Amino acid sequence: MTISDAGGRVAGYFGWQVTRATFVLAVFGWGIGFYGPSVYLRALHERGWPISIVSGAITAHFLFSALCVAHLPEAYARWGLARVTQIGVACTAIGAMLWGNAFAAWQLFPIAAISGAGSAATTGAAVNAIVAPWFEAERPKALSQAFNGASIGGLIFTPLWAVAIDRLGFSHAAFVIGVAALLVLWPLAARYFQPPPTPAAAAAAATVSRATLLRDWRFLSTSLAFALGLFAQVGLFAHLVTRLAPVVGTDGAALSVSLVTACAVLGRSLFRRLLSDDNRRRVAALNFAVQACGTLLLTVAGGTPALLGGCVLFGLGVGNLVSLPPLIMQREFATAQIGKAVALMVAINQAVFAFAPAVLGAVRDIASGYVWSFALAAAIQLAAAGIILVRRR
Repeated sequence: MTISDAGGRVAGYFGWQVTRATFVLAVFGWGIGFYGPSVYLRALHERGWPISIVSGAITAHFLFSALCVAHLPEAYARWGLARVTQIGVACTAIGAMLWGNAFAAWQLFPIAAISGAGSAATTGAAVNAIVAPWFEAERPKALSQAFNGASIGGLIFTPLWAVAIDRLGFSHAAFVIGVAALLVLWPLAARYFQPPPTPAAAAAAATVSRATLLRDWRFLSTSLAFALGLFAQVGLFAHLVTRLAPVVGTDGAALSVSLVTACAVLGRSLFRRLLSDDNRRRVAALNFAVQACGTLLLTVAGGTPALLGGCVLFGLGVGNLVSLPPLIMQREFATAQIGKAVALMVAINQAVFAFAPAVLGAVRDIASGYVWSFALAAAIQLAAAGIILVRRR
């Protein structure tokens, strides 16, 4: 079996089974490691713990995840995809259980180290590392399908967490969801998360250093653009319900967030059809611009139709912020360099967007409303569109 254009188009090609398994990993990985903390915030605040301390622990979760992501390529080279993923799944499950069973606020910070390590091995960089080696020409399609699991994770787990916590309590809900993740993902990783049996894919050691990447404008422009885009995106997600609720009600605001997540799946499919070998940066710029238009609508609109239109435009670009960077790097870096480049970029992105909810919240408090904070997010998205188009030799 080889990685070839023909191989990727064969119905029985094992790479597609790997892609489907990675889709399931993304559902759980994002559902617990990315969308979960926003639910933890509400549940832990209801115990009487200060929002500032819980928010700080959530930031620590993302920062520790970023640190671990930067070292994923070395971990994969030493222990293999399956073993590292299984360790990540265990950390994700145990971390969720510990978040639900903490009895003092200070405990959230060491717990964040465990859940952050799990998130590193079950989300963006991991999805690329597992799927990308199996494909060349079909890589955009394969990554798009795998990353759809992230959007589905938001659709499923956000309401699932809310219902489970209301009915079972946070402690029992976290235990049930953690055990479910272990039972589903542990055998899945053992069965499917193996590198392709080809010499090219088996070359685990990257041939580029992090210092070299940080001096390369191709890497810097891509990393900076998507770090800014994700900063705006994560910040908007954190405040979207609060922004919409006065107009459409709390239930309507929750449904609007689900609309955004559903549009992410549609947007990933639409933008994938625009991709070719030589236009990936331009497609990324268009994606940022579409999101900026949606954010501007969310900034100034006062009625339900305009706000929903803003949710749709913003949502169409949500999923592409994690699937487009590996595709840009596929065209601009050697095969042996892509894994380390993507891992370092994801680490930088997470370190940046970890502070987004706090920054937009501070602007909102200073300005006594969301106009300036959402306008800032739109300006950041437009800046990202400009940066990604800057090319240097």
